[in-house]
Amino acid sequence: MDKKEHIAIFTTASLPWLTGTAVNPLFRAAYLSKSGERSVTLVIPWLSLKDQGLVYPNNITFASPSEQEKYILQWLEERVGFTSSFRIQFYPGKFSRDKRSILAVGDISEIIPDEDADIAVLEEPEHLTWYHHGKRWKTKFRLVIGIIHTNYLEYVKREKNGALQAFLLKYLNNWVVGIYCHKVIRLSAATQDYDGSIICNVHGVNPKFLEIGKKKREQQQMGDQAFTKGAYFIGKMIWNKGYKELLQLLKNHQKELAALEVDLFGSGEDSDEVQKAAKKLDLTVRIHPARDHADVLFHDYKLFLNPSTTDVVCTTTAEALAMGKIVVCANHPSNDFFKQFPNCWTFDDSDGFVKLILKALAEEPAQPTDAQRHNLSWEAATERFLKAADLDKPLERKLSRTSSNFMAASLNLQQKVDNASAFVHHVASGFEISRRIFGAVPDSLQPDEELRKELGLTDAASKKKVEEK
Repeated sequence: MDKKEHIAIFTTASLPWLTGTAVNPLFRAAYLSKSGERSVTLVIPWLSLKDQGLVYPNNITFASPSEQEKYILQWLEERVGFTSSFRIQFYPGKFSRDKRSILAVGDISEIIPDEDADIAVLEEPEHLTWYHHGKRWKTKFRLVIGIIHTNYLEYVKREKNGALQAFLLKYLNNWVVGIYCHKVIRLSAATQDYDGSIICNVHGVNPKFLEIGKKKREQQQMGDQAFTKGAYFIGKMIWNKGYKELLQLLKNHQKELAALEVDLFGSGEDSDEVQKAAKKLDLTVRIHPARDHADVLFHDYKLFLNPSTTDVVCTTTAEALAMGKIVVCANHPSNDFFKQFPNCWTFDDSDGFVKLILKALAEEPAQPTDAQRHNLSWEAATERFLKAADLDKPLERKLSRTSSNFMAASLNLQQKVDNASAFVHHVASGFEISRRIFGAVPDSLQPDEELRKELGLTDAASKKKVEEK
């Protein structure tokens, strides 16, 4: 029997942190492995107890990787309704306070044995490779696919000296992604562009939301009033996640929207400031703590508002559409995928926003077809991913592994340039001083004693791989 093709999915976050790069790669692993045709490993960061306390919500912590793995798989099974067959491996990570993100420690590509190094999926490849020091991903794996999740340039533009930072980051991202990825998939045109990249939304929604939407459609078909509440927004409560745009729109049109009541759900660094701004409005705007979007509390809302322009593909927008709600969102590249759905209404300016709100308050949502509902599912997202990555056909063997050195001679001039570029990055990422200059977490070239102990690394093996538990 031929050996199954192996796909290793590397990502930058893990549950219980309910961020997109924790949740979406988890679902991707579940649905890629569901058919049994492929062997799949999900590779996620392990944090020390101290860092867990900074990242994970509700004081949730784990004493061991196996304890966290059990939590993750239980969370997943409750949502997909089947037992997944993929494996979970952990790489050592450290939390960067200034970047509010997890960065890898050491050469995480070595977690996958060479004999299983067929295909690597790098969720946020720029993030995973900024400080990578080790074997070149293209050398280790026959095919490396990068999935661009985040509009980093838009975020840094809002910081001090943002224009300069964005200029430098653009070239850094292009550099590392070009060095380490064969193929690049951008979730939407709202991300940074990369040479040879394709745009495809390879994400779906939690099946629970489609079940909620199915029940709502049945209520509508029976003539019942399926939606008894008004408008809401849900998201991490920081200004650049849509709250700034939404409250400004409401402020500028308080008179026209006097009949509108809005509930905002979220927690975050800007919660106090958002509450203060909301209280200054003459409209009814209620602030609530963060809740799971699948909570029964949200089922009866008719209208989801999302004027954000910093998203790449907004998960909560997809979830709201899956539940059968009307979504009013900005006419922005991040929302292009959603325009195919009749309940997605986009606006170009503040006047258009007001008109759509008033229309939504007076009308009922359209009833989505089975085909439209399928397009929001993870089954459809997996089909799109396999096609976009050319994995719906036999993997070309010309993308074979090689043991050649970075500067090995090549008949192809572009290959020589790539090898030289990779060598420069390898050297630069190997010195603590240069790493610190470019923002790496201190002492992240190799895992420290605490991480080695928690992950079961021996001193001899710590620089090479995480041994299977």
